[in-house]
Amino acid sequence: MPDRLTRRRLIETTAVGAAALLLGACDSDDEAPERPRAQTEPTETARLSPTPACDDGDDPTPEQTEGPYYTPDTPRRRRITEAGVPGDALVVTGLVVATDCKPIRRALLDFWQCDGDGSYDNEGYRLRGHQFTDSRGRFRLETVRPGLYTGRTRHIHVKVQRPRGQVLTTQLYFPGEPDNEGDGIFDEALLMDVRGARAAYDFVLA
Repeated sequence: MPDRLTRRRLIETTAVGAAALLLGACDSDDEAPERPRAQTEPTETARLSPTPACDDGDDPTPEQTEGPYYTPDTPRRRRITEAGVPGDALVVTGLVVATDCKPIRRALLDFWQCDGDGSYDNEGYRLRGHQFTDSRGRFRLETVRPGLYTGRTRHIHVKVQRPRGQVLTTQLYFPGEPDNEGDGIFDEALLMDVRGARAAYDFVLA
């Protein structure tokens, strides 16, 4: 049976192109490249392929506990790491979209996490910061790979909110971690696509 083109598949495909554009400023309003056109007969006028159905039955993004280490009023910045912070460099990119697959402009994302040694900064704002998506719903986070501490697998905390909408509090996880199965909070729906020093995840808001 051929694979069904689900909403998640559609968003993942879109995210590949978006990730390349994220190498520039996230606030760019340049037009996106036009999608390839499908032609059924050599003599027929080319036309855009129909938009596929985009509901795979597992959205919106699951909510998770805030945990004990959240700090409000974080600085606005995409780079939340700084000199001397333990941990390997990591860049997380992705989209914030609605359940109809449309990107959400100016969505708020507030990230916080521990450093590579498993320690949180509870006095300042190291590895804490918020940002807004651009006109295409894209975000980019420059951070480090978080470490481990007792009882938890590797994860990144985040709050996501559409303009004047409700706040989604959740966590992002890393595939292939031995502690994933033993973590009572872990949800495979929140696994990022991690490739070396880059990771990707798309948030879907109700």
